[in-house]
Amino acid sequence: MTVVHDNYPTRLDHAIAPVPRVEPAVWGEQVHGPLGEEALASFAERGYLIRPNTVGEQWLPPLRQELERLAAELDADDPRVIREPGGGIRSVFEPHLLSDLIAEVVSLDTVLPIARQLLCSDVYIHQARINMMPGFTGSGFYWHSDFETWHAEDGMPAIRAVSCSIALTDNYAFNGSLMVMPGSHHTFYPCVGATPSDNHATSLVAQEVGVPDRDTLTKAAAQFGIDQFTGPAGSALWFDANLLHGSGSNITPFPRSNVFLVFNSVENELTAPFAADKPRPEYLAARHYQPFGE
Repeated sequence: MTVVHDNYPTRLDHAIAPVPRVEPAVWGEQVHGPLGEEALASFAERGYLIRPNTVGEQWLPPLRQELERLAAELDADDPRVIREPGGGIRSVFEPHLLSDLIAEVVSLDTVLPIARQLLCSDVYIHQARINMMPGFTGSGFYWHSDFETWHAEDGMPAIRAVSCSIALTDNYAFNGSLMVMPGSHHTFYPCVGATPSDNHATSLVAQEVGVPDRDTLTKAAAQFGIDQFTGPAGSALWFDANLLHGSGSNITPFPRSNVFLVFNSVENELTAPFAADKPRPEYLAARHYQPFGE
């Protein structure tokens, strides 16, 4: 695997200052896709965008049924199935390869063209999963930047990836919906602590490595504030790969589930990991892929 210059050092043995972002947050222009100038400018500044009606009402019941089918049919020891500490299913990875319906969602006019526009290139799925946060027992995700993990453990060289989280249930302020720090994507926050061997086996349940310390998060929250993604089922949250985000646990009776798609530019192919002894498995970081053709 190719080794390239590391613009974003992390997983260090000592703390260093935050690193200003090198790449733009938006690569394309209005002529490259469906987003207008205002939406592109907002994404560039804040690092996220909410798009209502990304999937219509007719999609929601069959998609929920697909989640239930996958959860029921996959073997308990399938590594793509991540379970909560209490035993319930937390995530299922590679759903677009397991379900024709979910694969169809990826190519919707409300999804794929936006990814291409934001990244101004052809794209592929770096990672996909369905997240399930059942009522009463769904646990949260601690504050982190996805790019920090993808850079350290997958060898993603540049911040030229974007995530699309499509809500399959209503997102309320009280059922563990995603929180973001708008504008934090302009800064990379190096983390302290070496990557343990096979870190992915535990980090997908409770992430402890590759997260900013509390002092860093306190300063970031004071600088950027915290927004929350709420809205009806069918809405989508698009957010930059480097945006700080997290979610609390769901102690309400109202479940929260979503389809989570990560698009990477074909011009940003993975290299050797920057801070891990070996790459993560293919279902977490695709190295063999088929780009979406124009």
